[in-house]
Amino acid sequence: MKQSVNRLLLAGASIAIAGTAAAQSNDTFDLGVIRIESDEAQDLLGNAEITGEELENRNPASVQDVFAGETAVTASGGAAIGQKVFVHGIEESLLSVTIDGARQNKSAFHHTGNVLIDPFMLKSVDVSSGLAPADAGPGALAGTLAYETKDARDLLEVGDTFGGYATLTYGTNGQGLRSGLNLFGKSDGFEWVIGGSFQTGDDYDDGSGDRVRGTAPELINGIAKVAYTSDSGHRLSFSASQTEDRGDRPGQAGPGGILILRPDFGGLVGNPNELFEGLSRRQSFTLTYTDEHPDTWFAPTAQLTYNAQEIDVVGLYGINKSVSGKFENALQIGNGTIDAGLDFFNETAEGEGRGPGPFGSSGKESLFNIGLYAQARQNLNDRISVSYGARYDIQNFEGTDGSTFDAGGFSANGAVDVVLTDTLTLNVGAASVWGGYELGEAALINFGTPWNYDGFTTSRSNSARLGLRFASGGWDAGAAVFYTEVNDIAAVLPLTPGARGETVNIKTKGVDASLGYDWGSAFATLNYTYSDVTSEGDPIGTTAYYLGRPMGHQFALEAAWDVNNNWRVGGIAQIALENTETDGVAGMGALPGYQVVDLYAEYVPPAMPDMTIRFEADNIFDETYASRSSDGIALQDRIIPLTEPGRQFAVTTSLKF
Repeated sequence: MKQSVNRLLLAGASIAIAGTAAAQSNDTFDLGVIRIESDEAQDLLGNAEITGEELENRNPASVQDVFAGETAVTASGGAAIGQKVFVHGIEESLLSVTIDGARQNKSAFHHTGNVLIDPFMLKSVDVSSGLAPADAGPGALAGTLAYETKDARDLLEVGDTFGGYATLTYGTNGQGLRSGLNLFGKSDGFEWVIGGSFQTGDDYDDGSGDRVRGTAPELINGIAKVAYTSDSGHRLSFSASQTEDRGDRPGQAGPGGILILRPDFGGLVGNPNELFEGLSRRQSFTLTYTDEHPDTWFAPTAQLTYNAQEIDVVGLYGINKSVSGKFENALQIGNGTIDAGLDFFNETAEGEGRGPGPFGSSGKESLFNIGLYAQARQNLNDRISVSYGARYDIQNFEGTDGSTFDAGGFSANGAVDVVLTDTLTLNVGAASVWGGYELGEAALINFGTPWNYDGFTTSRSNSARLGLRFASGGWDAGAAVFYTEVNDIAAVLPLTPGARGETVNIKTKGVDASLGYDWGSAFATLNYTYSDVTSEGDPIGTTAYYLGRPMGHQFALEAAWDVNNNWRVGGIAQIALENTETDGVAGMGALPGYQVVDLYAEYVPPAMPDMTIRFEADNIFDETYASRSSDGIALQDRIIPLTEPGRQFAVTTSLKF
């Protein structure tokens, strides 16, 4: 451990000296546009941004709605407590997930989602698939998910010091009543936001008219943000948020005869559902300092965060807690930037069983990480732009039996953007990420059998991507091949009783492609992704928790048209082809294909330009289907899949004041 700390300090000193020398060797700083940071270059490298405009088009009520229209990123359905996000079929627990730059811990139970989010206050989402930069944080084995929420200055009109935003939605098929209110203002350098949303409804019916019990929304979300910015640009901000799902959810008898809620399933074959109140709660508190008017060599950012993910599924309880932070400096050099810094996290997973004997277990694991990193982004000349970086992390892990493990590892990445012609651009990127140790599933620590750590080791991923983009006039097209392997993933959920040291290797490989045209008053985008996700060489199972899901071929068409100043119409079509690669593997059949079409129309009354009325018709063809990323599909002998809502009509009224 001491040698690892010394190496870390030496690396940090080298970064600081190199950065200062780079800054002092340039008298002027003319950055221009770093092409590899452009949206087009990042899209081709698999680093896509879901913008505020796209979020407005989708009007998301859930994290699943946030990623509608995407094919590289998918989310499972059902109630908010059970929704999970996958990038190229890899589950988000193997990505670095942040909200406003603050690290989020993972879920405490495998039948629930990882990061509970209400999208009411979302500003944007950045997604990195595989090629995570060094400054994205530790543990970004398969990429990153970075959620950003709105500040007062994002919401206030120019010249205003106070404002508000209210929205009310009613849906016919389970969505029920959803309301939200934001108030925000600024004065003498201070700014603030306070807001919240609430949703309550009924269980929905699927496309066949069958009631899907335990899906009624009972979601409450609150957020408060305050900031002060001095005349010289020093900005200190604090945010606090809590999101909670506390509805009746389906469960069945489990080991020891205890009731366990499984909100990710429609049910278990031969084991009838019972409904009991469950709980999923996320709390986050973040303090951030930035210098918005830095000099040429010192542009610091400092952040400290507390985060907790709590799950209560009647027979089991678990909570994951995280304290994390970073100090980062953005160094400007003549042809780009270098972001260098130090980050850390201290996380715990703690839980208990509520059954008899060994099923009344309890325990706790803890993990500490500290890392140094630097990431450069530069234009080498008029045609070649690069991004490259490295980080070194050291970790200390303590198991529930008191055993300890220490390790350290390097991560490195590089990407190049080459302008071939006026219309063609080539991107190439690669990354190798040290993942370290993994906390186990909090709710099942020592459940049934005491955990042991024989063979416990660290994980590593290797990723590569090659893409070509065409842009001319309003046309934009791109295609890329991708590959990510994650090796030696510890058994977060031990399949052999107690064996936390078991490991597994997974891979995802395939193709991303897109074709779009922008008419100015209208746009249409077609996305396509083929993801071949395997575990130990075979197609991955649909219950491979904390790992991934088999995806296959997916298409999404998103379009919108501003008819005039008052009317906008649009829609999203999502298509998943039948995936026969899973047939006969690990008890699975083929994954059924489906086609789902959602349409909307928005109207702004001429006499009330601050009001918007939105009409939605979702799943207009009343398709009966389960999302491709849902748990347990194609396991007909054991699991009843959670089907999605059938046709639904909804109306939303939004008012700015």
